[in-house]
Amino acid sequence: MQTNKGWLTSGVVWTVLFAGISFYWALGGMFGVQSLGGAIYEMSLDPEPSFILIVWLTGFVKLLGALLLLLLLVSWQNTRISTVLYYLTKIAGVGLFVYGLLNVITISLSAFAILDMDLETHAIFWRLVFWEPFWMFGGICYFASAEKQHPV
Repeated sequence: MQTNKGWLTSGVVWTVLFAGISFYWALGGMFGVQSLGGAIYEMSLDPEPSFILIVWLTGFVKLLGALLLLLLLVSWQNTRISTVLYYLTKIAGVGLFVYGLLNVITISLSAFAILDMDLETHAIFWRLVFWEPFWMFGGICYFASAEKQHPV
């Protein structure tokens, strides 16, 4: 298996930034939280210890994605491992992209009052302009990181 090092590097940077945001919020940082809107913003105003724990855990889970990408750089003797990593990376990429895309669709429907998602205009704007495209970009990074090796 080959890697596209540019996309892989972008994916690792994206993942570390994404996890870093969770760690910042878990430590009590509030910058950008209002852009999420809804229940997450409300819970962050007076967080329960269980909510803070979940935010910490999401940061660590996100870092597992960087580990997945870095494992693509290893020259595995066992082709099964390479194949599994290839497909896990592709699946993660599709999952991240589709998650962002579905959120764009549902938040857009909310903006046109077709769905009621209890999001403020501020949150709708930032979710559509930043957060959901950010998810989708991460998906592209993951998907493009691994390439099948073609026989010469």
